[in-house]
Amino acid sequence: MITTDIIIIGAGPTGLFAVFEAGLLKLKCHLIDALPQPGGQCSEIYPKKPIYDIPAYPEILAGDLTDKLMEQCKQFEPGFTLGERAETIEKKEDGTFIVTTNKGTKHHAPVVAIASGLGSFEPRKPLLDNITDFEDKGVEYIIKEPEIYRNKNVVIAGGGDSALDWVIFLTDVAKSVTLVHRRNEFRGHLDSVEKVQELKNQGRINLITPAEITAIVGNDKVQALEITKKDEAPFNLETDHFIPLFGLSPKLGPIANWGLDIEKNAIKVNNALDYQTNIPGIFAIGDGNIYPGKLKLILCGFHEATLMCQAAYQIINPGKRYVLKYTTVAGVDGFDGTRKEAPKAVVKTID
Repeated sequence: MITTDIIIIGAGPTGLFAVFEAGLLKLKCHLIDALPQPGGQCSEIYPKKPIYDIPAYPEILAGDLTDKLMEQCKQFEPGFTLGERAETIEKKEDGTFIVTTNKGTKHHAPVVAIASGLGSFEPRKPLLDNITDFEDKGVEYIIKEPEIYRNKNVVIAGGGDSALDWVIFLTDVAKSVTLVHRRNEFRGHLDSVEKVQELKNQGRINLITPAEITAIVGNDKVQALEITKKDEAPFNLETDHFIPLFGLSPKLGPIANWGLDIEKNAIKVNNALDYQTNIPGIFAIGDGNIYPGKLKLILCGFHEATLMCQAAYQIINPGKRYVLKYTTVAGVDGFDGTRKEAPKAVVKTID
């Protein structure tokens, strides 16, 4: 059982900033995310795309924003349960909650903050009749351990940043890498597109376009893929692994069954006070909540996280008054023993 002050469901920008704000109040956090790394969409879908509406950053890459948020909250030693989805919630007699993941990991805290963005991201799967039979038997939707592809034949399908980046990376790991895309054009970062073109020209990867995977061939595991090029007869290509990278589809997932008020696939909250849901002690912050005038912006999630933490403090410390201290004056004391503070003024007589 993992015990903490605030369970944060979702390790995207809003969830990570909530760790920092909670830390200022001496509250510890543990984050649960279905993705294998922190950052949410920023790290999984568009790490190389610029964001232009983060205060003080005229332009920042989504991946860099994740890195800076991780650096900012590092002092407060957050815990992470990654690669697992929050599945069930149980409210105890004392008002605290136990959140259990799909892999059975239990988390206990007096406050739960749902910062899951648009929901738990599920991979968009190719429309192949038997694809579920081969999941974890040669079909993977997310690459968690690149080493399993060493000296193997790999086929990647997709035309975005994720597909391009993994083709580049696995070229030095796998025995062979084949990229299949239904179009000749790729929607990815220019550097990645040019690198893949270079690898193709060098004969280090196979590129099949415009084409689609139309069937998976195998018994207990993937042995080959049927590939159909436009206006041509299908052919089989032997492979050990098939990795379709078609992006992620946001779904509210099991949270929809927690008894929360849901509107338009989002969680209703009281934005006039603290972004608490209809269940006391459960908050929803970031893109996954809804209220009059809601804007799905990262900076709005930061604001919501700040007010949520103030309300969480009162739940965890009933009757205890918190005096707001500005970090410019009070500095920041981390749970790891570190301290950040402005240089102290020097008092010296001028002769």
